[in-house]
Amino acid sequence: MCAYACKGHIPLLESPRLRLRRMESRDAATMFACWSDPEVHRYMNLSGMSGREDAEDMIGLLNELAKTEDALRWGIELKDNGKLIGSCGFNYWQTGGAYKAEIGYELAKPYWRQGYMTEALRLVLSFGYGTIRLNRIEALVDPRNTGSQALLSSMGWTQEGLLRQVQHTSTGFKDMLMYSLLHEEWLRLEVQRNAVSV
Repeated sequence: MCAYACKGHIPLLESPRLRLRRMESRDAATMFACWSDPEVHRYMNLSGMSGREDAEDMIGLLNELAKTEDALRWGIELKDNGKLIGSCGFNYWQTGGAYKAEIGYELAKPYWRQGYMTEALRLVLSFGYGTIRLNRIEALVDPRNTGSQALLSSMGWTQEGLLRQVQHTSTGFKDMLMYSLLHEEWLRLEVQRNAVSV
């Protein structure tokens, strides 16, 4: 089995309402508004941003990480008006041996609880299992982030336990909850979802 390599290419993915695409410099102001919002930023492992330039640097870094096969991050765009409302993707992936990856995501507050992140993550999961050929996808969630926990649970993810002091941030070491979804579970959930929608 050949290992997946994106070689810096961030493919366009589409769903009924969303387009996942490569973020560009022109998106810096929009993403700064998202990333610097205290409500959005609260549970992210992201240094504070002081202006648009910081967001532009972050977009550049994320695109560079795709070139080195270290991460793959999409901007989440509304198809009806072209507005960018957040981002999501793989913080890393490992094909040799483990066939696993970790996802990350955030959404601007005006778009919370409208099903957008569920829709976006379905695209990311489909790409991960189908194209990268992953077996396991993980998500690390701050224990205080009940919204993210509810999102993953509603999509069929399993909470495996608490990883103690697994991340270091500007406020020190912190615990994170480990969630996972296996390829076989994803296939079963997709069959059920398609059966309901018919």
